[in-house]
Amino acid sequence: MGRIAVKSKRGLYQATGRRKTAIARVFLKSNGSGKFIINGKAPDKHLGNVDDFLNLIKKPLQVISGESKYDVFANVEGGGLSGQADAIRLGIARALVKQSESNKQKLKDQGLLTRDPRDKERKKYGRKRARKRFQYSKR
Repeated sequence: MGRIAVKSKRGLYQATGRRKTAIARVFLKSNGSGKFIINGKAPDKHLGNVDDFLNLIKKPLQVISGESKYDVFANVEGGGLSGQADAIRLGIARALVKQSESNKQKLKDQGLLTRDPRDKERKKYGRKRARKRFQYSKR
C-alpha cells in the first residue's frame, strides 16, 4: 500500500531515521536554501570536519538533485558519529519520500531507504565478549 503524501501547511516534512543506537528526527523544509542544522549546530561542527560523514548525509539530496532546494533540521541522539550520520541520512531519505512519491524509486535504487539492521551482538556467559573466549591455559 502506498502512502499518500500530505503537504504540510509550511512545507515541512518530518521523518525518523535509526542506525545502531542513534535516533534522528529530521525536518525537511521545501523551498529552502540548502541549509543544514544538526542539534542546533552546523554539520561540520556536530559531526566533526569529516568529509565522509558530510557527504553521507547529503547523498539523498544529491540523488534527487535537490541540494539547494531544501533546508534540513535534525535532532539526533544516541550512538556515535557514524551511527548518527547514517540515521540522519535515512531520515532525510524518508522525508523526501513523504514530500513526493516520485523520489521513492530513485532513492530505493541507491539503497537509501533501507535501514541497516546490524546491531551490537550481546555478550554471552562463559565468554569474554560476544564471541571472544577467555584465554586458554594449558598448564
